[in-house]
Amino acid sequence: MEIFTQLGGVILSRWFHVLAGVTWIGLLYYFNFVQTPAFAGFEAGSRTEATAKLVPRALWWFRWGAMLTFLTGIMILGFQEQFKMNYFKSLPGTSILTGAGIATLMFLNVWLVIWPKQKIVIANAQNVLGGGEADPNAPAAARRGLLASRTNTLFSIPMLWFMVATSHFVGASTHFKLTHVRDGLTVVGPGRSNLITYWIIVVVLVAVIEANALGLLGGTGPGPTRAPLEDHKRTIVAGFILWAILYGLWEIIFRA
Repeated sequence: MEIFTQLGGVILSRWFHVLAGVTWIGLLYYFNFVQTPAFAGFEAGSRTEATAKLVPRALWWFRWGAMLTFLTGIMILGFQEQFKMNYFKSLPGTSILTGAGIATLMFLNVWLVIWPKQKIVIANAQNVLGGGEADPNAPAAARRGLLASRTNTLFSIPMLWFMVATSHFVGASTHFKLTHVRDGLTVVGPGRSNLITYWIIVVVLVAVIEANALGLLGGTGPGPTRAPLEDHKRTIVAGFILWAILYGLWEIIFRA
């Protein structure tokens, strides 16, 4: 059966990658666009009960959706033949690597920041619901989890663009520099200096945003760099601004 061939592996890995990604990002948007604003209007008792009973179930699907998205992404790389032939030096390869790199950082935020901090918040809610004393560390943990979650929401907008653009824009377009001349020969892919310039700017920009999420730039309290993360609407705007910067960079460096 063709589904058990390499072609079948390509199709199945992509299918499960999309299913898992929809689950992960869908719940990310639920937490940021629905749950957090709604919880802000709850009475303390209702918010505590919802945190103790609803949030653990949602976070289970959230974190394992992220894990399955990451693993199936690796599977896609393993099944694709072109990834063994300098694929990541091509424009489609650069596009998918940009999206995959941001998505990997988002995955690490889920498992190394959001989930550990939310475990503290959930344990505190369950303890309070059972008549125990509130954990004084819970508010700080909630704050750190919020910043990482909002940053993931910000990242998701350009990340999804580069994932989709790989086949449906970059690979299908004719106005990007798909070849360059090196040593008198026409070589498929952008020039090395263009790629180096692109990656330096992207890595620095994304690293600064991530450092802000982790509290490495002025802590985790309110401040100018964290203003876009204080409200989900501002986070959405910031996500599109980041997309515009990255896309503008792409056009400037790679446009023919």
